[in-house]
Amino acid sequence: MRRGRPAAPSSVLLRKPPSPTRGEGRWIAVCLSLALAACATPHLQPSLTPPAGFSGPRIEEGTLGRGAFVVQDGASLPYLRWTPEDEPPWAVIVALHGFNDHYASFRLAGPWWATRGIETWAYDQRGFGLAPNRGEFAPESLTSQDLRTIVSLVRAERPDALIVVAGESMGGASAIAAFGSEAPPDADRVVLLAPAVWGWSSQTALNRASLWTAARLMGAKQVEPPAFAVRDIRASDNTLELIRNGRDPLSILSTRFDSLYGLVDLMEMATRRLGGIETPTLLLYGAHDQIIAKRPMRRALEQAGPRSNLTTGYYAQGWHILNRDLQAEAVFADVEAWLRDPAAPLPSGAPPVLPALQADPKAR
Repeated sequence: MRRGRPAAPSSVLLRKPPSPTRGEGRWIAVCLSLALAACATPHLQPSLTPPAGFSGPRIEEGTLGRGAFVVQDGASLPYLRWTPEDEPPWAVIVALHGFNDHYASFRLAGPWWATRGIETWAYDQRGFGLAPNRGEFAPESLTSQDLRTIVSLVRAERPDALIVVAGESMGGASAIAAFGSEAPPDADRVVLLAPAVWGWSSQTALNRASLWTAARLMGAKQVEPPAFAVRDIRASDNTLELIRNGRDPLSILSTRFDSLYGLVDLMEMATRRLGGIETPTLLLYGAHDQIIAKRPMRRALEQAGPRSNLTTGYYAQGWHILNRDLQAEAVFADVEAWLRDPAAPLPSGAPPVLPALQADPKAR
């Protein structure tokens, strides 16, 4: 009797695995995308390679108060300068602008301070204005080195003056990161105008997850603020300045996701380093600030703890861009007075920030 051939495997064993349903396919795609995103790092602009024959950092003088700082890697960072007319400046402010802004953000403060004997040099930080790699955020290590270099150049140019760094919003965060580091710039004073301290620890879980994913999956994609934010969130009570900023060709209106990620990273660093600043510091904040809300500002100040070198001022009528608000001259005068005597009360009578926030239910 012939032996029969082995029975064929059942069709159940031979058939292909079932195709995923549409819903399952979407979840698989999402999981694969997140797995790939976890391996990616949001883009930050790199330092430049100095050109052949580079002789080191220098100030390149232009005309009408314009010029450029050539910093350690050969990058050219344009500046605007406002200088007293009749006498050498007794104080010099190196000014740092906010996110998506540029050096002209101090166009009201600079001329006012010049009439009081204070010179102001406001420069474009990397990625903004006319600086290299417009729209691309730069790492803190690079912007802090830029600031150290520029402060050294200005001190060499004005050896007898008080050297001050003033930062508005993101510029304040940049100043905190640099002065709270192990190698602070060689300046005598720090002025923080509504510094950006809305870091990861102050963001909602949804914000953190959304930005983490977007910065990795579509970091170079540029987005504009949603209509509700433009309509309902104001940076100042100075409507003319807001209109001017929106029409300024040097302002950035569409922002990359990876730049937003870099900004939040910087703001978190500022939150953590505020208490590490040893240079005498003035921090000013407005009660109507809708950009850096009261809760993260309170958190940053509480984490910093009591600091004998920190003076603060809380403006009941102040908004976010304090140096362009309708009450900006009160801010200018407070800065001037504090530079002359850090121990004296502020002329505006602005009370300390933290007690005001601790008494405000909206800051809890």
